[in-house]
Amino acid sequence: MVGRWVILVTLNLLLFSSLPVMAIVDAEEQPSWRSVGIDPSTWSDGPVEEDTPMKDSYYGNAVFEIEVSYIPGHLVLEDRVEGVVTLELFEQWAPITTQNMIEHIEMGLYDGIFFHRVIDDFVTQSGDPECKSVGVYLPGLPPQCGEGGTGETIPLEHNENLSHVDGAIGMARSLDPDSADAQWYIAETEAHNLDPENRDDEGYATFGIVRDGMSHITAIASVPTSDDPTGEEEIQNPASSAGRPTWEVKIISIKMVGVADPNGVLWADYVPPQEDSNFWANSMGQAVGLGILIAVPAVLFTMVFAAIEPPKSLEQDDFVLDALLHNE
Repeated sequence: MVGRWVILVTLNLLLFSSLPVMAIVDAEEQPSWRSVGIDPSTWSDGPVEEDTPMKDSYYGNAVFEIEVSYIPGHLVLEDRVEGVVTLELFEQWAPITTQNMIEHIEMGLYDGIFFHRVIDDFVTQSGDPECKSVGVYLPGLPPQCGEGGTGETIPLEHNENLSHVDGAIGMARSLDPDSADAQWYIAETEAHNLDPENRDDEGYATFGIVRDGMSHITAIASVPTSDDPTGEEEIQNPASSAGRPTWEVKIISIKMVGVADPNGVLWADYVPPQEDSNFWANSMGQAVGLGILIAVPAVLFTMVFAAIEPPKSLEQDDFVLDALLHNE
């Protein structure tokens, strides 16, 4: 029996010696932005609030930023405006849809594309990876713009806490309710006619809201388009339905930046990590080295003491089989 105990002790030593490596793997699986807390009190340019659960920020919800570039109107062609729009994702109410968005952001799917559908007093739509200008932007090109995606769809995900309030972000889809892919839109004003209870086609799913930079969304909504070429608030085309901006409304980049932290748990004591490209390599090397230093003596210990104990014989009365194998 001594041999068995020695082997068990050795296996435990080997397990504990690998814990530093396992801890490093777990740390690498968690994206660094999840450790960055963002204070909601720093957001000052939000949408018009409605008395719904969406007006509040919730601890731990993912936050991302859209860096936009646009020309507001015909008379300011030389003055391209750049800004940042910050959004909070309601991961607790729309886990599938928010994870879909996060994955697309982290793979850089939306970097460099443009808003391909802008309808004032309704929505501004983007998210199609096909909508990229090559050299010079032309409103009608590329011809496939507006029909693209990744080819991987998600189911329609509704929650009673989510609706089309001002500044809500929702998923675009085709006639099939479960056809949402990569395209999304931001409501430039409340658009409750898109909520499922107000439609016969199951409606559209919202999953987040603008927290800062809403003035940029409002400005983008009123840029000159193929439907409303003037870009003037007073002169609008009531039949506007698929307006392509006359001048490119570009998404420079979209990136995950942190999590909402209304409790101050993360951001109060947050210290940005030192940029040391060799950190993980050094840590891994130290962990592996420590594991080897522990494992090698343990293995030698097992080999020596396990060999001292003679093996049990099947004829010994005190021998008990751990298991029986039966051939049917």
